[in-house]
Amino acid sequence: MTDLSTDSAPRHKIPRSVLVVIHTTDLQVLMMERASWPGFWQSVTGSLDREDEPLREAAIREVREETGLDAEAHRLHDWELKWEFEIFPRHQSRFAPGVTHNLEHVFSLELPAPLQITLSPAEHLNYRWLPWRDAADLTISNTNRDAILALPQRRLAWRGKGA
Repeated sequence: MTDLSTDSAPRHKIPRSVLVVIHTTDLQVLMMERASWPGFWQSVTGSLDREDEPLREAAIREVREETGLDAEAHRLHDWELKWEFEIFPRHQSRFAPGVTHNLEHVFSLELPAPLQITLSPAEHLNYRWLPWRDAADLTISNTNRDAILALPQRRLAWRGKGA
């Protein structure tokens, strides 16, 4: 007997995601312009691939898919912070009917200096390395902006712990 339920059912995005703010030690922040929304700049973001996907694995996967970088070769910090936000109306069709909010888990990835990025053309048109305040000003995502603005304080806390 063949199970056709997974073959014919539309796959909806899981309303849980990761946000990874990629930055350098001197707080240059990587911002990328979405291919599906020219003019919309943000950090690395992405939904979990499956309900039981560990958040750290999702962050590592999304960094690799969107930038070509190996997050495990650098300092990946789990902020142990999550924010719920309303899904932009233009993206709600990607989710199951009635889903209007997403739970986003925040990470950051520290690099020694700006690195060359390999964009996925299906996801991004362009990228820029910007000073953290300029990066925060560039995005219209409240959660992305808030994470970037919190970055200097977070770095101080990690340095104090020897991380």
